[in-house]
Amino acid sequence: MRWLAVYVFLLDVSSLLFFKIACSASDFSLQGDYLLGGLFSLNILRPKRQVYPVALACQRYAFDKSSYHMLQVMRFAVAEINNSSTLLPSVSLGYEIFDHCSNTQNFPSVFTFISENGSVPVYRRLNNHQPKIIAVIGPYESTRTITVAPFFMLDLIPMVNYGSSSYELSNKKLYPSFLRTVPSNKDLIWIIILIIKRFGWNWVAFIGSKDDYSQDGLNLFYQYSTQYNICLAYQELLSENSDYRLTLQKIEKLNIKVIIVFSMQRIAENVIKSAIKNNIRNKVWIAGEGWSMNKQLQNEPGIQNIGNIFGITEKVMDLPGFDKFIYRTYRQNESVGSEGQNTCNQVCEKCTNLSSVEIINENPTFSFPVYAAVYTTAHALHKVLHCGTNGCNRSIPVHSFMLLKEMKTLDFSLNGQQVKYDINGDPCVSYGVVLWRTEANPPFIEMIGVYNTYPKITFTINTTLIKWVNDISAPFGKCSAECTEGYHREKDHTQACCFQCKICPSDTYINVTRDPYTCVPCNAEEWSQEGSIICKKRSIMHLSFADPLSILVMLSAASLVVSCIAVTILFSYNYNTPVVKSAGGNMCFLMLASLSLASISVFFFFGHPTVVHCVFRNAMFYFFHLVCFSCMGVRSFQIVCVFKMAAKFPKVYRWWVKYNGQWLVIVIICIAQFIFCILWVTIQTPVPFRDELSCKDEIILGCSSGAKVPFYMMVFLIWFLSVLCFTFSYMGTDLPKNYNEAKSITYSMLLFYISWSFYFTAEITYKSVYVQLFHAIAQLSSLFGILLSYFVPKCYVIIFQPKKNTQAYFQTSIQNYTQTISRM
Repeated sequence: MRWLAVYVFLLDVSSLLFFKIACSASDFSLQGDYLLGGLFSLNILRPKRQVYPVALACQRYAFDKSSYHMLQVMRFAVAEINNSSTLLPSVSLGYEIFDHCSNTQNFPSVFTFISENGSVPVYRRLNNHQPKIIAVIGPYESTRTITVAPFFMLDLIPMVNYGSSSYELSNKKLYPSFLRTVPSNKDLIWIIILIIKRFGWNWVAFIGSKDDYSQDGLNLFYQYSTQYNICLAYQELLSENSDYRLTLQKIEKLNIKVIIVFSMQRIAENVIKSAIKNNIRNKVWIAGEGWSMNKQLQNEPGIQNIGNIFGITEKVMDLPGFDKFIYRTYRQNESVGSEGQNTCNQVCEKCTNLSSVEIINENPTFSFPVYAAVYTTAHALHKVLHCGTNGCNRSIPVHSFMLLKEMKTLDFSLNGQQVKYDINGDPCVSYGVVLWRTEANPPFIEMIGVYNTYPKITFTINTTLIKWVNDISAPFGKCSAECTEGYHREKDHTQACCFQCKICPSDTYINVTRDPYTCVPCNAEEWSQEGSIICKKRSIMHLSFADPLSILVMLSAASLVVSCIAVTILFSYNYNTPVVKSAGGNMCFLMLASLSLASISVFFFFGHPTVVHCVFRNAMFYFFHLVCFSCMGVRSFQIVCVFKMAAKFPKVYRWWVKYNGQWLVIVIICIAQFIFCILWVTIQTPVPFRDELSCKDEIILGCSSGAKVPFYMMVFLIWFLSVLCFTFSYMGTDLPKNYNEAKSITYSMLLFYISWSFYFTAEITYKSVYVQLFHAIAQLSSLFGILLSYFVPKCYVIIFQPKKNTQAYFQTSIQNYTQTISRM
């Protein structure tokens, strides 16, 4: 209670000091029919913890020329309106302006504005209460606005703000009478996002000050960045006493090239000066509107080394007549010698120490917003008072809520700029993007882009005006370098913008415009090499009739058929000769017919596969080839029995001859093979098959294997017979030359094994459509082996050695062999 009493006492004293002194007309006060309140941060009080109440003496603190420039703009706007005969004829505007130098300790000025006849009623109605002012212009910073706004909201006194951009102030439930002539942080952050996206950056740092303005901007930036794949790699809100060097070192360590400095002017100055001092080079700095037009900072020695500085600012609008107003005002001040005197409601010694040139050349960023704020109030008052060519109806009582209602519906042009407000009290957005040309002498700020929302949304940047460091393209501002062609991104688990590059495997491709993180599998009809960006169409391959190799194989098969026919004719003509009878007699014709029919299977390997192709290419071969093998097996067994077993086992031999054992065995074997063929076709019919695995760039048209068990039985039976043929024939290799069928069978079996060994080796090691050609060649080779080894030698004897084809010659050979066996 003691401290409260002291605080109230000091407020009373401060009221006497600030408001009760007699003074002459000044920059801070002007009498008029309707008063506007003005809050400008002429002096900047560094925040510090206060342990007891204290009355402020703002003139003790650092003076801000930019705020004084804005104060003069307000005075100029009021003077211009009062001199106008159309906007408020016969009505004059006045103002009370205060130095709002603190976030939390400047309430006397607020109490003055909301008071009526020097007092503030605790309970009041809007229709009955008439505050001292009809509207307030300011204050500048968001934190200061949020601090004092509740006092004005209570009476619905319009706060037409020129510098507070915190998005929180757009909440009409909390701030129903708040309007502003500067866009909100939401628009400002959106433009920063557009700039970042325009140059393809996604790895950025955000530096702000410890106030509502920066905190609000940081929250909005985080929301937008997550939506647009921008990573906030580093963030920090700084105070006057923060370690700026440490902050910059952290940014350097993270390899961040793009730094957003969204803070009040004094914090931004400390950051940039620290960057120069610590030799931070080749960065991209994006300035919020709080310092984007700072003319003192752009002349800082060494600033050209830190990189490119972009700024977002209100489009600089010329105020015709403002320069003359300043020159005229300062001539009047010099004539009355106002230096050091009290200026109406407060002391401002430093205000009168400025020259007119210093004021004119000061930061013009918020000149038009202040100008538009005053004109907004004037236009609303114009509507409330029903002003016309004959003047205004001054008998109408002007209440704050009436003025607020008209402000929300305003839509007028001011110096070529449209002034209107949305439902949140926010204006049309008209921002400029500027570039600091620090390499020039003297440095200057150049407009390189614009962003407008009226009459439509437009955003343009003239990149040809940007001179990047080392005259190259925009600096790389990403966490990870772009993957080379054919590589996909593998996400980092800690940062969404960081990734590793991995090559896409074969039969996949990467489409970075659609999804840079996924290797998309090719379709079944397509293929790709490792690291591909497209899939290629796979060739559909099958053995064509027109292929030269195919033609060669088919001609060979045809020649085999012709040869078999020729041998058949030759054997028929010489049927009763010993050579034909020793070769098997009637059995030779069965073997020749089987060879001919088996060779026809080769033709079913060519052309587009069908079910007929798939059945007959194997069924004909395995059946008729087995018929031929069964004949050869029986024939080799007979040779051994006749010459080696007849003498030792005569009864067995007689039984074999009596019951035609050779034909009985052939029939049984052929019936078994025929059954296996029928089962193979009926259980699971072999059908055309698309082989998509053997070759990456081809789809091979072939045939499925059908029912596996019957097929394996067919193969097993023919290979089993081949082994028997080889065994029996090898046992008879020492027979007389005229009975050399055993040797012929042995050679044919060797050719059979060699042919199929070659095919199996090719099938395992070579993946191509020509594997089917090797299959056809293997079949044909095994058939040619029988023809060349078994029949051709006998044809040679018949045609070229007829003397050996006599009964006497054969008798002599048998006798000689018998005598040789008996001696053993």
